[in-house]
Parts: sequence; structure tokens; C-alpha cells
Amino acid sequence: MDYISVFLIAVALAMDAFSVSITKGFTQRHLTKMQILWYGVFFGGFQALMPLIGYFCGNTIRSFIAFIAPVVGFVLLLIIGLNMIRESLSNDEEEITDNFSFKEVTLLAIATSIDAFAVGLSFAFLNTSPLIPSAIIGIVAFIFSIIGIYIGKKLGNIFGDKFQIIGGIILILIGIKILLGI
Repeated sequence: MDYISVFLIAVALAMDAFSVSITKGFTQRHLTKMQILWYGVFFGGFQALMPLIGYFCGNTIRSFIAFIAPVVGFVLLLIIGLNMIRESLSNDEEEITDNFSFKEVTLLAIATSIDAFAVGLSFAFLNTSPLIPSAIIGIVAFIFSIIGIYIGKKLGNIFGDKFQIIGGIILILIGIKILLGI
């Protein structure tokens, strides 16, 4: 597989992570540079890891994973999105928090990297070594995630905390996209 194709695949796979990063940027505007780096590392890391896992799984569990992976991605994003909407609509006097959670970052990274697993399966079917493509996929996702958070922070500073509802809706829509395979 040529490098242009691999780069285009990497950009396509990074779009979910980019969208989620924008959402996190405008809902958690007080993230430190280190926390932003963690988002990039987790999103990029899982995007790089999933094609490798997909490659090594190959045909063995293809039919089962092809069914269950989109469902898992949808459920994770649905739960996180609904929680964001619930927190935004809460009548509590408490201000929306900008808490950083490794658990949430991990769940988001897994949910947005399900497609990369399928790409890894295709590498196995095409007898393509997954090492360099996986590295490119991870690097692109890392860069897109960090850029997305900074874009989201700018949008959040302009439009305020009610963007948390939009962020939750975006996560749910990405989950539906994963579930439907579009």
C-alpha cells in the first residue's frame, strides 16, 4: 500500500478523534498543556494500536468483531454524550467542572478507534505490514486531537458553557455513525 493511501486512511480515521477533541476543548476549556498532551497520546496511541490488533486477529474473529465493535463504540459514546448533556442541564448551582479523567479519555480513545481495528483487518487480508501504516495513523490522530482541543477551546471561549449540550450531541452522533458504519 502506498504512503499517500496510508496518509488518507490516517486522516479519515483521525476525524472521529478530531471531532471529540473539539468537543472536549469547548467543554473543558481549562485543560493544562499536559492534559491536552494526554488526549493526543491516548487518541494517537489507540489509533496506532487498533490496526495492529486488527491485523493480528485477522480472519479468526472477523465476523464477531465486525458486529460487536460498532455496538461497543456506539454505547461508549452514547453514555459519555448523555452524561455531558445531563451535566449541562443539571439544576445544580455547581459550575460545570473541567475535571480531567484518564477513565474518560481511555473510553473516548477506544470508542473513536474502533474503525482503525477494521483497517487492521484489511491490512491482514491485503498482506500489508501494519507497522508503518499504524505509526502514521497514530501520529496523524495525535496531531489532529491536539489541534481539535485548541479549536474547541477557542469556540468554547466564544460561545460559553452551553456548548456542553452540543458536545454531548456530537458524541452521540459520532456513536451513531460508528454503529451504522457510515
